[in-house]
Amino acid sequence: METVTIKINGVSVSAPKGSTILEAARVAHIDIPTLCFLKEINEIGACRICVVEVKGARSLVASCVYPVNEGMEIWTNTPKVIDSRKKTLQLILSNHNKRCLSCVRSGNCELQSLSKELGVDNESLYSGEMTHSKIDDSAAHMIRDNSKCILCRRCTAVCEQVQSVGVIGANERGFETHIASPFGMGLGETSCVSCGQCIAVCPTGALAEKDAVDEVLAALADPDKHVVVQTAPSVRAALGEGFGLPIGTNVEGKMVSALRRLGFAQVFDTDFAADLTIIEEANELLDRVSKGGTLPLITSCSPGWVKYCEHYFPDMIDNMSTCKSPQQMFGAMLKTYYAEKNHIDPKKIVSVSVMPCTAKKFEIGRDHQSAAGVPDVDIAMTTRELVRMVERTGINFLELPDEEFDNPLGESTGASVIFGVSGGVMEAALRTAVWKLTGENPDSPIEFTEVRGMQGIKEASYDVAGLTVNVAVASGLKNAHDLLTKIKNGEANYQFVEIMGCPGGCINGGGQPIVDSKTRNFVDYRALRAKALYDEDASKDLRKSHDNPNIKKLYEEYLGTPGGHKAHETLHTKYVKRKIQ
Repeated sequence: METVTIKINGVSVSAPKGSTILEAARVAHIDIPTLCFLKEINEIGACRICVVEVKGARSLVASCVYPVNEGMEIWTNTPKVIDSRKKTLQLILSNHNKRCLSCVRSGNCELQSLSKELGVDNESLYSGEMTHSKIDDSAAHMIRDNSKCILCRRCTAVCEQVQSVGVIGANERGFETHIASPFGMGLGETSCVSCGQCIAVCPTGALAEKDAVDEVLAALADPDKHVVVQTAPSVRAALGEGFGLPIGTNVEGKMVSALRRLGFAQVFDTDFAADLTIIEEANELLDRVSKGGTLPLITSCSPGWVKYCEHYFPDMIDNMSTCKSPQQMFGAMLKTYYAEKNHIDPKKIVSVSVMPCTAKKFEIGRDHQSAAGVPDVDIAMTTRELVRMVERTGINFLELPDEEFDNPLGESTGASVIFGVSGGVMEAALRTAVWKLTGENPDSPIEFTEVRGMQGIKEASYDVAGLTVNVAVASGLKNAHDLLTKIKNGEANYQFVEIMGCPGGCINGGGQPIVDSKTRNFVDYRALRAKALYDEDASKDLRKSHDNPNIKKLYEEYLGTPGGHKAHETLHTKYVKRKIQ
């Protein structure tokens, strides 16, 4: 790698040629503050918080976009630099809703942190008229409060460039500039897919999921309700971050313990339903391959991806697996099988899920998600909401003992754990498909490592029992768009495709704990969370979905055969073609 030698604050530094001052400063162990910058997503130098002095330059320069060159001399902490940053921050705060105590992001807000670092208090030197704003709560999953928006444009960049949706942008000009959807539409009227990636990158409280904590607490306090909770695979790999633990800490045992102390009647694992999904999905794949059905079969576990397909690729709806997502399959079994076995009226069951995903809030209201004549899942919470719920009820999370999920809907295999990672659904399905095709079931499963990793698109080909299976995995909807376009144009031939709406999969879902921009820019936090799930998979005695004894029992006692009438009636769904708005 070619390098250049520069000086930062008088210290000689070797930095990669072509890097920016911001990146070079990191090499010198100097953090330059930013607000708008997101590496490879939003590199626009708009907020001017990252300005530095460069010898020979006529004015301060934005370090996030200014490249280094041989012999350059840079100062990051002169009085001129610090004064400029403070004035910029004061101007931002002059048009900002400063009710921080009640803000959902208080304590985890980049604007708040920067104000503390620079010694800027809420009482700005600049006061006067503020841009008119209103709250948009039209979407099922989130609220936008533009009184807290700082126009960093991170949300618009991730929506357009990463997710290929582009339903929000800068409207009006000058003092009236604000982030909104076209033509004054509410977000809920657009083709938004509810992925929540805009929330995840917002540095302030301008964007937040609709909070269901009060609703869940009310249900728990109702003696006539039987309140049951399920938790998704990737929640255990990120929940600890909300309590100060390192990224990638698996807190499954403490999570179960906390949920039990919150008062849930049963604490179950969505992983059980992930195993169930694999049985149905693998059966569907082999059925389509053998009978000439629509191929490639595309997974349907990610509700953000499902809605994206309905809006932007409606002609490929028939390619999607008809399997409900694990969240919905679990809810369906809870209100049918579990309700019957325990003689509970499904109408008295409150089915709560804890998910890494804001799109789950939209999914629970979809049609064809009511196996027992009532919604499969009543309330979908994010990982962040669970953190707030635990804190609000005074539970000392870090001091909790490790406890296990309840059974029978809490037992799972390693295959289900990796559902939370891009490539995990594919690998889990292939482990079972190999068994179905070959009849062989070795103690140690074949690991399909080719579909692992954080790359946006992964491809592989496997020969199984004389059948060539071409597969592809995509995460992030821009990558999904590119992959589906290749398929439509006849440039690629696959039998099975996995798509996750969020880059990296559910570990990076829109409902996971907020990762600040400095960490996003310089730490592979997705890989750290993924490792927690792969490590759990490797430690499991059972690592293939079809080996789950409670799944076998479920089919014997209730569902019959995979893909059969009762299984299809309970565990499968339908999709609709939607317009682009």
